[in-house]
Amino acid sequence: MSLRIVRRAALLGPSALGGRLHPVLERVYAARGVRSAAELDTSLERLLPVGTLEGIPAAVELLLAHRAGRVLVVGDFDADGATSCALVVRALRGCGFAAADFLVPNRFQFGYGLTPEIVALAAERAPSLIVTVDNGISSTSGVAAARARGIDVLITDHHLAGAQLPDANVIVNPNLAASRFGSRALAGVGVAFYVMAAVRRALDRAGLGGTRPKVAELLDLVALGTVADVVPLDANNRVLVAQGLKRIRAGRCVPGIRALLAVAGRTAVDLTAADLAFGVAPRLNAAGRIDDMTIGVQCLLADDEAHAQYLATRLDALNEERRAIEARMQQEALGAVRQLREPAGSVQRSGVCLFDEGWHQGVVGLVASRVKERVRRPVIAFASADAATLRGSARSTPGIHIRDVLDSIAARHPGLIDRFGGHAMAAGLTLERAKLDEFARAFDEEVARCPAGTIAADAVETDGELAVTEIALATAEALRAGGPWGQAFPEPSFDGLFSVRSARVIADRHVKMWVEVPRTGRSFDAIAFNHLEDGAPFDPPLGPTRLVYRLEVNEYQGERRLQLLVEHLLPATP
Repeated sequence: MSLRIVRRAALLGPSALGGRLHPVLERVYAARGVRSAAELDTSLERLLPVGTLEGIPAAVELLLAHRAGRVLVVGDFDADGATSCALVVRALRGCGFAAADFLVPNRFQFGYGLTPEIVALAAERAPSLIVTVDNGISSTSGVAAARARGIDVLITDHHLAGAQLPDANVIVNPNLAASRFGSRALAGVGVAFYVMAAVRRALDRAGLGGTRPKVAELLDLVALGTVADVVPLDANNRVLVAQGLKRIRAGRCVPGIRALLAVAGRTAVDLTAADLAFGVAPRLNAAGRIDDMTIGVQCLLADDEAHAQYLATRLDALNEERRAIEARMQQEALGAVRQLREPAGSVQRSGVCLFDEGWHQGVVGLVASRVKERVRRPVIAFASADAATLRGSARSTPGIHIRDVLDSIAARHPGLIDRFGGHAMAAGLTLERAKLDEFARAFDEEVARCPAGTIAADAVETDGELAVTEIALATAEALRAGGPWGQAFPEPSFDGLFSVRSARVIADRHVKMWVEVPRTGRSFDAIAFNHLEDGAPFDPPLGPTRLVYRLEVNEYQGERRLQLLVEHLLPATP
């Protein structure tokens, strides 16, 4: 597919920000709709009030009624679920609850959510209250099973609800149809934070808070879970992430995050959201993908530095195993994509489904994400759950709400999908193995109906071209400090004409280059990660080529230098 560059339009002129920031950063903010400097304020005072999230008062009342009982937190098996779980357990214990513990379903044995089987397992611990975090909104049968056993249920979730809500005692979810809360983009850990902050506030008002730590001290967990779940960084989430990053940089974070940063080789002092996304989150997620997320939650709950380091080392080893499995699966998937491209040279499907008998359930989501980046279309990768059932993980492109796509398929083809859930950019589903071909056709047809399906596939968004004097370390540092960047508030990227003066291949996949801006004499260090497939040789383009790149601060042996992170090498002219 030939790609085209779409430059983000400045919605407002730089003058709207007062001219106090680096001019490139002001242009970037303007293109993201920032209307004033006040919108860049990420202090806690800018956070949407806790009491404005529907269900909070009832949730507080329910939780306090069980303060002397046994509360069991049932989490999800990804980083959002793990951070949510650790946050609620830490907060409840810090608020003087008599007994607070957690249970994370093993994805390979029990699947997703509060199922009746998980309720039976939970019942062995005799809880008086089950609190779901980052799951539960689709667990109608599981909630019914818990209530039948006399166990109260509080659901805290952020996923979209189905046609029927579970009969829980209380539901807190900003994505319920009737919600008027100002941010539907909260991650599961953000919802959990709001509930726990309200509990602590109620205890303080009753004179029962004492000198225990405030829930705001757990914002490091909120930042990690929010970034890891790739939810839109709206103004409210930017506050949560910025405040969490601030705590981590200052060393005021749980030992587990410190330990995970250490095994990832990341430093806390100048940490960015990208460090959490690409350094910490994959290691935490590896537990749920390869083994059991219990290890991840235990790492985040550890108060002893040595024990946290031991658990982080185990997570790092699981991540290495995950990377090896993913590399094999990705090569197999890309091989299948190459077949889809023949003979026309480009993928002819609007939505792509992939399946291999040997694929690992826990890694198909990563494979779907990698393939989506190559084919620039929504992708679902499937693995065998058992002899008759497949589990799929879907990843989407901007403008195509993947959960809505699955909902439409379920409406048009009743009985085709067994179960599904998720949100705009990612979703999961199960279906009968015998129905895969039928589903693949339905998925392709449904994505083709989406207006954005044919528009976004070949578009690469950038923040335009930089003057040669703006391609500088000072610009890179200003952009780095201007975050947090993330979903719906993308990290700045630029395009421009360069000549490749030298290039060498690193580790069979990456290309290290020295590039020059034509007719200026200015040259820059550049690298394109994962640019090559299957160890293919790199032929530097002759003459000027258009690069899509980001400015990066490269630190080596105490020296900070500018580096261009190249995302695409495109023809000089469209």
